[in-house]
Amino acid sequence: MSGYKLLDRFIRFMEVERNASQNTRQAYQRDLRQFLDFCCEQWKTDPEAIDYRRIDRLIIRLWLGSLMQEKYAKTTLARKTASVRSFLKYCYKRGMIHHNPAQLLMVPKKDRKLPKSIRPEQIELMMELVDTETAGGKRDLAFLELLYSSGMRLSELTTLNMPDIDVNNNRVKVQGKGSKQRVIPFGNTAREALVRYLECRSELIGKKSVEDDRNALFLTDTGKRIYPRLIQRKVRGYLSRVSEVTCKSPHAIRHSFATHLLDRGAGIRVIKELLGHADLSATQIYTGTSIEHLRKSYQSAHPRADTRDEN
Repeated sequence: MSGYKLLDRFIRFMEVERNASQNTRQAYQRDLRQFLDFCCEQWKTDPEAIDYRRIDRLIIRLWLGSLMQEKYAKTTLARKTASVRSFLKYCYKRGMIHHNPAQLLMVPKKDRKLPKSIRPEQIELMMELVDTETAGGKRDLAFLELLYSSGMRLSELTTLNMPDIDVNNNRVKVQGKGSKQRVIPFGNTAREALVRYLECRSELIGKKSVEDDRNALFLTDTGKRIYPRLIQRKVRGYLSRVSEVTCKSPHAIRHSFATHLLDRGAGIRVIKELLGHADLSATQIYTGTSIEHLRKSYQSAHPRADTRDEN
């Protein structure tokens, strides 16, 4: 099998066998198309005539070298390397190539950047700025409160359906990475905002609304299921009015959720479960942003931490 057909089959494998999310599949497809196009350019051949058995470590290293010259971030390089490794492993296991040239390929180490969070008083101010005189305004306040109260991902928010929300018991069922479901609690402030939105949600349903839209929790002004770009634009707009943080995104609200919980004494394992992290190491990064958590841990553990107070 040659050309992009094998790539399409691999992406299908990722969806069915690995349960990879749409975002992951799209990223893998972009990375692998970029790699295969590079191979075609080097070999002066057409994508439909590409011979996967010609792929060796040299062509992979040349490709990674070209990406480094183009100043790709280490995080991106690591993902692209992982994409090629997974694809060639797939080809090798199915006998499409005789050896796996990426077997011993090292994945570049990622830069460890601390997440940016927004101060609690800025979150409070952002909520107060939302104009709730319209159905659209009530919707904005509801999803902002839900994002901050639950720490859910953007993709989890936009795929919420009406049966997923339980305002009577303050909990919501989300579908996370790898189609893993989890139930997250949310606070009374978010509950009140959701109740006010649900009372007028029918005003947003229009002639263009299809069955999926009618089932969605959050709708656009034209009655369609709300989509990630719209949420990102709105969050950026609201945050720009209250915070100087560089990353004004729904993920910054998720970071703030985790940091503020840690500041107020929540356990790191509880936060891991709320965030839906598969690995505790992904959650531990917040211990680097929570000065309050570090201060409390230091004061409770160091024998001379309270010396000044005793004097």
